[in-house]
Amino acid sequence: MSIKLNTLITELLQQGTVIPAHPLALNRDLSINETRQRLLTKYYIASGAGGVAVGVHTTQFEIRKPEINLLEAVLRMAAEEIEQAQLTKAFIKVAGICGPTEQAVNEAKLAVKHGYHFGLLSMGGLAAYTETELIKRAISIAEIIPVFGFYLQPAVGGRLLSYEFWRSFAEIPNVQAIKVAAFNRYQTLDVVRAVCDSSRRNEIALYTGNDDNIVADLLTPYRFKVNGQQVEKRFVGGLLGHWAVWTTKAVELFGEIKSCVANDYAGAEKLLSKGVEVTDLNAVIFDVNNSFKGCIAGIHEVLRRQGLLEGTWCLSPEEELSLGQSEEIDRLYKMYPSYTDDDFVKNFIIESGMVFNQVKQ
Repeated sequence: MSIKLNTLITELLQQGTVIPAHPLALNRDLSINETRQRLLTKYYIASGAGGVAVGVHTTQFEIRKPEINLLEAVLRMAAEEIEQAQLTKAFIKVAGICGPTEQAVNEAKLAVKHGYHFGLLSMGGLAAYTETELIKRAISIAEIIPVFGFYLQPAVGGRLLSYEFWRSFAEIPNVQAIKVAAFNRYQTLDVVRAVCDSSRRNEIALYTGNDDNIVADLLTPYRFKVNGQQVEKRFVGGLLGHWAVWTTKAVELFGEIKSCVANDYAGAEKLLSKGVEVTDLNAVIFDVNNSFKGCIAGIHEVLRRQGLLEGTWCLSPEEELSLGQSEEIDRLYKMYPSYTDDDFVKNFIIESGMVFNQVKQ
């Protein structure tokens, strides 16, 4: 039997919010640094985010390997910190769910055990599954936990999925939201059109995961004719790895976008210009020039510079900063100082009572 959502969580999901994808804090020996892992969760809460996604791509898929076995630990730590914060407003907890059906079912049960509201269901790594089999898998998960669909781009382990898949997916009763991280306009359009064509169009919230197109996604009204009537759908929020860094500034920008849309697009040109700058920021952090090889390490490098992480270490030896990526992050700091929140983080760490020595890699 699936968990039931309370009204405040549902309302927040539908109105849209900022959901950072939670990184993994490691020591040099690749063991988890629990103090810093918990500090990151506290940072996202303090930044004004409306939720957090844990056990997702940014948390590193390797946490599921039996010899590493960190999935439950990171889910538990984040849930505990959110509980201890005693928040007076809704805060969405999303747990990443991956793998074949049996694994996904077990991960969904784990998410429920630790009080997560949604399971972000990845379709990646399942090349042997037909789309029909993927739908059956999603139905199995939806019977356990409300589902947050996830279109992960092929460059980082996802697979291409058809309009017909998303049309069927949208009809699953307990699908509550879909994150589109296709990094592709055509594939993004497939998902939005499929949701608009479905009978559940008003029940499914769309969240951008297109870190390369954040502002434009959040500003754009998608309109289609369905049975002779115009249907409009928008991305109401974002669940983004990009928002794992400089999160206070992401919250500010999100507020500007929401205000712009509510006020008949006053200031849209300025925001579209900011969108180009955000894409430049993302290109560096996600290491686009090297096919996203330094994506997670790029996030870690910003957090390391701020003192939130000790190093950029990743569980996979293949995930590391690319040649010149650190210098490109230097460029971002010089070109776009208004997008960084280092002063906020400095004060946050002091107020948290933490004393760290910044470690050079």
